[in-house]
Amino acid sequence: MAYLLSSVACSVLVSVLLKLAPRRGWDAAQMVTWNYLAAAALCALLLRPPLQALRGPGAPWPEMLVLAAVLPSLFLVLAASVRHAGIVRTDVAQRLSLLLSLGAAFLWFGERASAAKLAGLGLGLLAVGCILARPDPAATAGGRAWGLLLLVWAGFALVDVVLKRVAMAGTPSLAVLQGAFVLAFAGMLAVQLWRHRHGAPLAASSLGAGLLLGVLNFGNILFYVRAHQALPESPAVVFATMNIGVVALGTLVGVLAFGERTSRLNRAGIVLALAAIALVAATR
Repeated sequence: MAYLLSSVACSVLVSVLLKLAPRRGWDAAQMVTWNYLAAAALCALLLRPPLQALRGPGAPWPEMLVLAAVLPSLFLVLAASVRHAGIVRTDVAQRLSLLLSLGAAFLWFGERASAAKLAGLGLGLLAVGCILARPDPAATAGGRAWGLLLLVWAGFALVDVVLKRVAMAGTPSLAVLQGAFVLAFAGMLAVQLWRHRHGAPLAASSLGAGLLLGVLNFGNILFYVRAHQALPESPAVVFATMNIGVVALGTLVGVLAFGERTSRLNRAGIVLALAAIALVAATR
């Protein structure tokens, strides 16, 4: 259970760090860049992924290149969503991405659609609608917020689908993630050097915040992997505890630490999201 709680804490702290970025003057794009340097280094040192799997003729380079482009883009969307929509709604949208992944599993991966999964899918879609509703109907950033939430929802589902394709092809997911982290860092570093030459200098504060972001980002992955290894017979427990834990802790942190407002409809969406996650987990 300690691994699961640590994974939940790291996930929510990623959102907290992104929420603090504009207040502290940290450049989000620079933070995302250095995040991948830290994540790639820690992945290589602590998980030692089997990189020889990437040297064979069947190596999933197209999927890895997709991840290298999507992951940093999604991180930037996540930062914008936390800023405009808040931690509460962003974390729920992120966790509800499992609905799109589930739909993809039905359509493309031959997974059977049980009654419980379909019920979870239905509840989850209702939850998405409730979460997208603006807490303050008069808020001028409402349209931007729900657009960002939809991108978070779809983006994390896309990452999950790509990793599932990799797993079905027999390539170790950790090796693909390691390659994607390195490629993402290289691409983002090139962007930052270009920005540096055009009036956006690299900042030491953003470097430090980005490295911390990478530690938390990788910590979320590491502790989640360790939790599955510690509870090999209970994958549904790990899955449900992780997702429900992030929704619950993210809600507490967003409301209590940052004073985020939620409407009755938003709160109903959170309850529906928890029920949907529990239903889906019960059939895993």
